[in-house]
Amino acid sequence: MIPTRLGRFVMTSPGLTSFAARRFSPLQFDPGHVASDDEVDVLLDAAGRAPSAGNSQPWAFIVGKRGDGVHAKLVQHLSRSSAAWAPGASLIVVNLSQRFVEDTEMDYSEFAHYDLGQAVAHLTFQAHAMGMSVHQFRAFDRDAVAREFSVPNHWEVTTMAAIGVPTTEARSMTGAGTSRERRSRTQITWARGS
Repeated sequence: MIPTRLGRFVMTSPGLTSFAARRFSPLQFDPGHVASDDEVDVLLDAAGRAPSAGNSQPWAFIVGKRGDGVHAKLVQHLSRSSAAWAPGASLIVVNLSQRFVEDTEMDYSEFAHYDLGQAVAHLTFQAHAMGMSVHQFRAFDRDAVAREFSVPNHWEVTTMAAIGVPTTEARSMTGAGTSRERRSRTQITWARGS
């Protein structure tokens, strides 16, 4: 049994991995942490190993390292809420999904969003194994990012992720976006056989 404090609640579940028990979305990152090119490669390789419908792999990523030109361009398109914390992360990653077959309105994969979510989840697990945390978010101008990086119409700028080492204080921060409360197992189970 692994007791874990999530917000005000203590959840106990047998066999829960330390990642599942401790995962959170930090709003404060260590400004001294710099992600190496090799670390970025490993994160992207982990994302690329995710399963996808028909092995379609409908994902791509724009990666900005704090201090580089890509990062600076991405920061310009953050909304006020995410601009308050995301630039401090070691990496800002834009998550793209291929929605259509090029030059058509035919779905490339009707599961593109689901599959992109799998890829980002794999990246998130890998980041944890490397001592980093991931905060996924949508508070940015998607159209402006698409224009900035010449993303073609059959691709969609879907979400972003801030990646880095959280500060010691990050776990104890309170306010918007910091709740660690989770719905119970019963609440998330629609139906279950016995």
